[in-house]
Amino acid sequence: MGFARACSVALVGVEGVVVEVQADLEPGVAAFTLVGLPDKSLVESRDRVRAAVVNSGAEWPQKKLTVGLSPASVPKGGSGFDLAVACAVLCAAERIDPAAIADVVMIGELGLDGRVRPVRGVLPAVLAAAEAGYGKVVVPEQTAGEAALVPGVSVLGVRSLRQLIAVLSDEPVPDEPQSHEEGRPDTMLAGLMVPGTGIGTGLAMGSAQGEGNRPDLADVAGQELPRKALEVAAAGAHHLLFSGPPGAGKTMLAERLSAILPTLTRQESLEVTAVHSVAGILPPGEPLVSRAPYCAPHHSATMQSLIGGGNGMPRPGAVSLAHRGVLFLDEAPEFSVRALDALRQPLESGHVVVARSAGVVRLPARFLMVLAANPCPCGRHTLTGAGCECPPSSVRRYQARLSGPLLDRVDLRVRVAPVTRADLMGRGGRGESTDDVAARVRAARRRAADRLAGTPWTTNSEVPGHELRTRLLAAPGALLEAERDMERGLLTARGLDRVLRVAWTLADLRGADRPEAADMAVALELRTGIPRGAAMPERAS
Repeated sequence: MGFARACSVALVGVEGVVVEVQADLEPGVAAFTLVGLPDKSLVESRDRVRAAVVNSGAEWPQKKLTVGLSPASVPKGGSGFDLAVACAVLCAAERIDPAAIADVVMIGELGLDGRVRPVRGVLPAVLAAAEAGYGKVVVPEQTAGEAALVPGVSVLGVRSLRQLIAVLSDEPVPDEPQSHEEGRPDTMLAGLMVPGTGIGTGLAMGSAQGEGNRPDLADVAGQELPRKALEVAAAGAHHLLFSGPPGAGKTMLAERLSAILPTLTRQESLEVTAVHSVAGILPPGEPLVSRAPYCAPHHSATMQSLIGGGNGMPRPGAVSLAHRGVLFLDEAPEFSVRALDALRQPLESGHVVVARSAGVVRLPARFLMVLAANPCPCGRHTLTGAGCECPPSSVRRYQARLSGPLLDRVDLRVRVAPVTRADLMGRGGRGESTDDVAARVRAARRRAADRLAGTPWTTNSEVPGHELRTRLLAAPGALLEAERDMERGLLTARGLDRVLRVAWTLADLRGADRPEAADMAVALELRTGIPRGAAMPERAS
């Protein structure tokens, strides 16, 4: 025949583009040319594919071979095209019937011995294939569960090229031994578990924790107001700042936030799993991420590792790995000012657009941000008799590292006081458990979702200010104090909208139909830190 086509998928960020792999055989000196904007790892597929075909018992055509990847304008990288290249070559050499692969998308890396090795990004690749109208995909056996998450797609998981040739040729399928012994780690998964260069460094993924090992909110001693702020943040997806001296419990509180968040919906799980699959941090044996992720990068993280980037095509950063979950920045003033200010745009839009010379990608980044900060470099500035020796200018510079525009996007700002001896020794009794708080959070989220049904929003933090001021109205007179704060310069227009959103969350937590003046007072206190003389509103009867 001399010419054949196969299909694979190129990933651009976390989105896929179906690529047609064309193989052309012509008389001439044996050579293998690969065109179509491939990167280095894809250029090396020439040697991998040739060795895999020969070691699988098939004959390599001794002709001039040209393999083109179309569309040629889309950058292509990685080793996931190996399987499609091998099948296209074998079809051109008349070893496989071209009709057998006409409507099949193939994703997988080939070892020199013909084994099919798993690659990252299988879920977004299969999603792209399904959206393009393909109903059959071939993937490595280890990632078949991930590919099967996409509805309406028939998935074939194979261990070797030899098996795939037999399936496509309607021949008896040979048995292939497993790639690892029972009880020993699978070396074939090494390529999936190693994060990409500069991505994932210093990230702690809470979604991989078992249900029995997750930290309990009851372990936190005292801290009634910070615990309430944590509950409000989870119920309405509000960003949160904990400030206070070292050892007060800021990190303990933040680490327990993801556990009180509701379980991800099916659509949210697919979004999170797609990002984690591309980044190479999908837990083995868990093809679908169902719990809200928790990412806590070290304060030495660069702007690229937080926002996304890297050499060549940009890859997901911490804000994307925390999509639909929690991004915790401990010791927030120690982060670089450029990195912190780069968070301002994704906090508003819920996504990141990263432009590099290799291309522009749009990455999801709708996360709940928690900041933890000490009051000064030594951390003892607000403690009576603690001996803080930081000069006032040093304290001002330290606190100014969290810029005004960034803090304006933080709904809740809570001071965490030192734990008292009575609370630490348990004399005041244990606080509520994670399960009790999570139940109230789920109920509040359901109320918000019912109220926002038919709109693009699902949580209070997403509702635009115009809607809050024109359609979703608070009780008469509830906004008077907030309006006075705005006139005095204590609130910006954005700040007023965020106070309204928090008030709606407080109303949802107590089961009310709309915010009252007491809800607004608490929301103002949680944002400004100024006591308003109003206790936490009781739950509606």
